Amino acid sequence: MKKYLYAFLVILISAMMIFSGCSSKTSSSTTSTTTTTTATPEATTRTITDMAGVQVVIPTKITKIADAWRAHNEVVTMLGAGSEIVATCLTPDTSPWLYKVNPQMKNAVVCFTTDVNMEELIKSAPDIVFVSVGAKYIDKITAAGIPVVQLNFTDFDSLKQCYKLTGDILGADTSKQADAYISYLNSKMQMLNDVTSKIPDTNKPKVLHIASVNPIQIDGSKTIIDSWINIAGGINAAAGTTGNFQAVTMEQILAWNPDKIILMNSATGADTIFTDSVWAQVPAIKNNQIFRNPEGAFPWDRYSAEEALQIQWAAKTLNPDKFASLDLVQETISFYKTFMHYSLTTDDAQRILNGQKPLP
Repeated sequence: MKKYLYAFLVILISAMMIFSGCSSKTSSSTTSTTTTTTATPEATTRTITDMAGVQVVIPTKITKIADAWRAHNEVVTMLGAGSEIVATCLTPDTSPWLYKVNPQMKNAVVCFTTDVNMEELIKSAPDIVFVSVGAKYIDKITAAGIPVVQLNFTDFDSLKQCYKLTGDILGADTSKQADAYISYLNSKMQMLNDVTSKIPDTNKPKVLHIASVNPIQIDGSKTIIDSWINIAGGINAAAGTTGNFQAVTMEQILAWNPDKIILMNSATGADTIFTDSVWAQVPAIKNNQIFRNPEGAFPWDRYSAEEALQIQWAAKTLNPDKFASLDLVQETISFYKTFMHYSLTTDDAQRILNGQKPLP
């Protein structure tokens, strides 16, 4: 009898242990399926450092852009965010090609001239304002609570920095486009350098870039103009003068004795060069080596996204024998399709190269 009682107790204890284990597993399973986690909210702002060295808090998502730097409106368009420009400093009259390739610019309010129209700017409700470094109305805009990013460049290294920063600010897609543009620019610079680096300085033409004829203003060293003259295989005749739009005398130009002259497309008083007896003494005029710079969505020669085309045009203009096979019309068409998101006709491309406005 005791033996049967002992066996019964063993069976009972075992059954209780098994039941307890099953209950524990069920409870554990129930707990794990009802556990929830709380998502961390995404940041709505971030801090960047602009090209003036100022830290700026900007929105992580930008859908409305105000651009007070003339050249940078083209950069934004080239990066694929042209439709987001709600306030600008340009008009269809001042930048006809840009408005042609980016017709949505017509919806942007013009609120930047020599000053800023704060009422119109606030009404346009931009997420960010781009300005050139040192713009005088920065304090007015920041006082209204709108982030201001200062940008500038004077050579190709700072140009790349400017475009990369803009791309990073505006989003992943624009950042990829900035990288693609820089890759294209680097490849063209390398292609030209492979040729022009082998030209002895004594064989390079002395080049004078003229911004205005009346009054006489030229572009010297520490400018993007000086950079592309060097890349294209020329020597800036005005390298001893620093900066853009520098006033000089006719005596100075005669002393420089330039072999080639490139006129900014909008240079004032340009016709004087061809009729004045003093200008006729300059070698570039004597030898008919005077050229008007192309102008597209922005003048190619200064601060333009089309600097990548400018260096090629300049190389063929300064050293035509070394770049005879370079087809600038086709290169311009290809560039606009890839980077300006617009299909040019052959006539369109030729008009840009000639510095002419688009046909109506």
